[in-house]
Amino acid sequence: MPLSGVVEFVGREEELQNLHQLLQDNKQVAIAAIAGMGGVGKTELALQYAIKRREIYNGGLCWLQPKTGNVGIQVVQFARTQLDLKPPEDFDIVAQVQYCWRRWREGDVLLVLDDISDYEQVKPYLQSLPSRFKVLMTTRQNLGRIAQLSLDVLQPEAALELLKSLLKETPERIEKELALANQLCEWLGYLPLGVELVGRYLVRKQDLSLAEMLRRLENKRLDERSLSKSKLEADMTAQRGVLAAFELSWQELEDDDKQLGCLLSLFAAAPIPWKLVEQCLPEEDAEDLEEIRDDSLLNLHLLQRKGEGIYQLHPLLREFFQYKFTGLAQGEELKRSLCWVMVAVAKDIPEDATLKQITAVSPTIPHIAEVANHLIQYVSDDDLLWPFEGNARFYNAQGLYNQALPWLEQCLEVTKKRFAEEHPDIAQSLNNLAELYVFQGRYSEAEPLYIQALALRRQLLGEEHPDIAQSLNNLAELYVFQGRYSEAEPLYIQALALRRQLLGEEHPDIAQSLNNLGYLYDFQGRYSEAEPLYIQALALLRQLLGEEHPHLASNLNNLGHLYNSQGRYSEAEPLYIQALALRRQLLGEEHPDVATSLNNLGYVYYSQGRYSEAEPLYIQALALRRQLLGEEHPDIAQSLNNLACLYDSQGRYSEAEPLYIQALALRRQLLGDEHPNVALNLNNLAYFYYSQGRYSQAEPIYIQALALWRKLLGEEHPDVAISLNNLALLYYSQGRYSEAEPLNIQALALRRKLLGEEHPDFAITLNNLAKLYYLQGRYTKAEPLYLQALEIFEQRLGVDHPSTMKCCENLANLRVGVARRRHRLPPNPE
Repeated sequence: MPLSGVVEFVGREEELQNLHQLLQDNKQVAIAAIAGMGGVGKTELALQYAIKRREIYNGGLCWLQPKTGNVGIQVVQFARTQLDLKPPEDFDIVAQVQYCWRRWREGDVLLVLDDISDYEQVKPYLQSLPSRFKVLMTTRQNLGRIAQLSLDVLQPEAALELLKSLLKETPERIEKELALANQLCEWLGYLPLGVELVGRYLVRKQDLSLAEMLRRLENKRLDERSLSKSKLEADMTAQRGVLAAFELSWQELEDDDKQLGCLLSLFAAAPIPWKLVEQCLPEEDAEDLEEIRDDSLLNLHLLQRKGEGIYQLHPLLREFFQYKFTGLAQGEELKRSLCWVMVAVAKDIPEDATLKQITAVSPTIPHIAEVANHLIQYVSDDDLLWPFEGNARFYNAQGLYNQALPWLEQCLEVTKKRFAEEHPDIAQSLNNLAELYVFQGRYSEAEPLYIQALALRRQLLGEEHPDIAQSLNNLAELYVFQGRYSEAEPLYIQALALRRQLLGEEHPDIAQSLNNLGYLYDFQGRYSEAEPLYIQALALLRQLLGEEHPHLASNLNNLGHLYNSQGRYSEAEPLYIQALALRRQLLGEEHPDVATSLNNLGYVYYSQGRYSEAEPLYIQALALRRQLLGEEHPDIAQSLNNLACLYDSQGRYSEAEPLYIQALALRRQLLGDEHPNVALNLNNLAYFYYSQGRYSQAEPIYIQALALWRKLLGEEHPDVAISLNNLALLYYSQGRYSEAEPLNIQALALRRKLLGEEHPDFAITLNNLAKLYYLQGRYTKAEPLYLQALEIFEQRLGVDHPSTMKCCENLANLRVGVARRRHRLPPNPE
């Protein structure tokens, strides 16, 4: 064989070095097999090694091709023509070969046997080789104990470099369509033969774009003419096209081997857990399957072992086996069997899968997706939802909502196509898609889907069915997020009653309903009604699901929120910490629920004046939400608002203002103008202006927030008390005492009724009313209020909290003012 090779050899430098080391390490007789599937470049690597190392083999290079004839005869003919040796003709062929070895030219010799299929046929001729001979073989098989260099496909960057080298006369074709060039190499599985054939085809077709080349490959697959070698090129080592190269291995397979290869081609172009293969062939003996796998497919390098119990077909080999699938008698049966196995796996993916469960099921996800995308016609009507729902659950559980979305959209489309418009699976698909929209903060898109699902379920299932309860619960949850509390409550109550009737008292869905109803009451300021529901739900979850479950973390978080709203910070903090730890353990560091826990723990620290502890948590929560949810999500607005409040409280006004404005704009965009959270942002922005003495800007915003809260939440809600308190504070800061006092008194009465007399917010209102009396010179009315507020602050917040210290300062100023009046001293300048 002439030492020519490809125009430019790329991507195999490490393999060349490893091959040389492998040959040198065997001092007596070095036999290294460059193994690999057809088209991987075995012959080319052997040729390039011979070219690059020719100087050390001064005894010459002998290149033999066992498939073209007897190796012994080839050796003797080579010796006669190239070395002028004349072995005795009365010797048998083995003895003639031994004669040639003993009289070979002096120096180290490289003996190459290209494309060995049966080592036993060449073994007799290699038995007594002198140690100066180095033997290099290429083969598609595993040659047992012979030292072996297994050759894989090219790395992506090397494949692209090979394509560039072939098109070096027109480099702009690659540079102009670099992304498409990478896609071409990926479609070819980075197989050197495939890349070289396509590259040379593109050289001949100057007007053919890379986009059109890729389209042709995707449409015609292995039948695409660029992958055949109809025109031989002198400088190309390979003598066959891709299909012909693979056909050689196919001819060596038995019928059972072919069936297994075709089954493997039904899986996705991804690593395949072997247990799934066994499940697809339940009638086959597991050891028999292993024998086929190891002695046939692996031995011929038609299959690769990627790890313990994990195997994979090369993408083009997968195409080849699918190409052969049409003539397989068991084809339809294999497809149905694979679908059945993948559906069973999908059904086992929990709705709230933990990180451990996600990790365990991850290797199967590409194969479930393959069923959903290409084999869905072989899935039964009863199981139609599961390939889509399984994938959606996998991504939802990780907070990867954008990746879950296409599966649920596709599910709805497929169910509508297969069934009539009135079918329970269509209702389930509508419900699931709506639920995802809620996760994404797309509330207006979720509502019509939920309503449609509920109506369809009522029509098909009647009023007494668990799915009806699910729909009622989900619609109520949406209304809570939209601030439509009065519409949510009857739905929650109805869902709870229905679940109790159908499921009994001890069921996770009962715990969910109790928790959700408690959450609603919490946001309505109905704390005494919310707490027992939260506690009951928590006890039920612990009993049914144990201590390590995502639902338990959610319940702990919600109970922490209740206690935080009540000013019971010492009780809220450990619950938040426990919820955060549990979510990190179960869901990993990158999950929306972890961001929620970080935000809430930051809030409890902020409420206690522990600003240095709150800030990093707020920043971490915002960054995580941006990463997972994007810029347009209600949770982003919440994080921006909370961080702004923190900066405001620290006097970092230039940092706070843009965050307040951004949060308000985002909430208006996502939630509309009439939402409790919009009122909250208005209130906070007004307080920001008030803190800076920008009273004329603050007043109309305060009034707008108060009106909105009254309209949405009614007169008796903690948030209404916040507005009354803040507006009063603004008025007395302007000296408008007669307007401030009734608002202050109203806020005090409302907080006493809703929060009790030991809540920090109640103390804040006491402090503000006392200050109003002080500014009016009504010292005797102010002092007892200051004292009462101070006692609450010290008890609930500690002596170092900013509110406690401010109250102490106010009380001191009062007493100084009283002393000055008694001694007729002039007042301190303002």
